[in-house]
Amino acid sequence: MNILNIAKQVIEIEAQQIANLAGLLTDDFEQAVHAIHGSTGKLIISGMGKSGIIGKKIGATFASTGTPSFFLHPAEAYHGDLGMIEKQDIVLLISNSGETDEVLQLIPFLKAQGNITLSMSGNPQSTLAKNTHYHLNIAVEKEACPLQLAPTSSTTATLVMGDALAVALMQVRNFKDENFAKFHPGGSLGRRLLMSVKDIMQTEALPQCSPETAISDIVHTITQGKCGLVVIIEAGKIKGVITDGDIRRAMEERSSQFFSLTAHELMSSSPRVIDEQTKLTEASQIMEQHKINALLVINPAADLVGIVQLYDLGL
Repeated sequence: MNILNIAKQVIEIEAQQIANLAGLLTDDFEQAVHAIHGSTGKLIISGMGKSGIIGKKIGATFASTGTPSFFLHPAEAYHGDLGMIEKQDIVLLISNSGETDEVLQLIPFLKAQGNITLSMSGNPQSTLAKNTHYHLNIAVEKEACPLQLAPTSSTTATLVMGDALAVALMQVRNFKDENFAKFHPGGSLGRRLLMSVKDIMQTEALPQCSPETAISDIVHTITQGKCGLVVIIEAGKIKGVITDGDIRRAMEERSSQFFSLTAHELMSSSPRVIDEQTKLTEASQIMEQHKINALLVINPAADLVGIVQLYDLGL
């Protein structure tokens, strides 16, 4: 038994089944997106067993991307929790077979109340598909389970269809990172989206020197500053920057004159700078784009007010 081969087969089977989903999309998908976007209520998701577990994740994705949503267990709904569903709400029912009793028993109530209903199933001719306004086909030809019993490819397909709905709605709503940040204020994600460079930058004892500073003093200043660089300042303004990488390259390429060099001869005259109000997510993008580990922070007058390093961003 080759365990790695088994894992590869599972991944390949599920990947193929997901790729097939694109060919199953119909106008119902677009109509479902418009229905949710135009709704004044919530999106309520319900499903039993594994479909219910996936439904919880889909609901969480919608809720975090601008669509008020929550998961409702169908059995609990039938025993009193139907009061959570208001007339203006849209209900998404999930059942791979489309014949799950606990899910089907919700339909009479939803029809009587006039709710718009969506469904996901692997059978467009199922009872569930025929009794909801819009049906999304999540049929798979093969489960990754060798016995074809455990929901594997089918649950992955359900999850991906839910992601497709959520992402389509994000585009329709023009949902941006600042909107996303409102729902994710905690952790590293919220930190990057909500906080600005000013909140985390180093401001004390910034490593600085003049254009005439000798190489020995430059090395000492970089070491003491613990930022991997020194900023060249003249008449209060930024003239350039020297990094520890610049020092190493100078030692290799200009070894004979290295100890006679001054800051002016070593510095890069166009250092990367960033405004102190810039969000951390943008700062990280700039560092990644230019493959650098630090940015000089300036105020509106272009004065040096701080230094932000890659590890400060909490990446």
